[in-house]
Amino acid sequence: MRMLAFSGATIFLAILTFACLYRAYVGPTPTDRVISINVISTKITTIIALLAILTGEDTFIDVALVYAMIGFIMTVCVSKYVEKGKLF
Repeated sequence: MRMLAFSGATIFLAILTFACLYRAYVGPTPTDRVISINVISTKITTIIALLAILTGEDTFIDVALVYAMIGFIMTVCVSKYVEKGKLF
């Protein structure tokens, strides 16, 4: 029963990720696109963590943490680029 719940949650998050991908593509403003890409990154991190629970592999938790850090840095850089037009 637990595996079915985690599998269902993973599939649901994957569907929501594609909905956010549509928002990132169609988003009317650059801010909408940055926010949707950040949400996609968070959802993928959650999916990786759920896969770690499903498989029992501790390595996936490390991957999820690194992916979350990279997603945060990416969001900060893209936001800075959208706001100022340059990164540094």
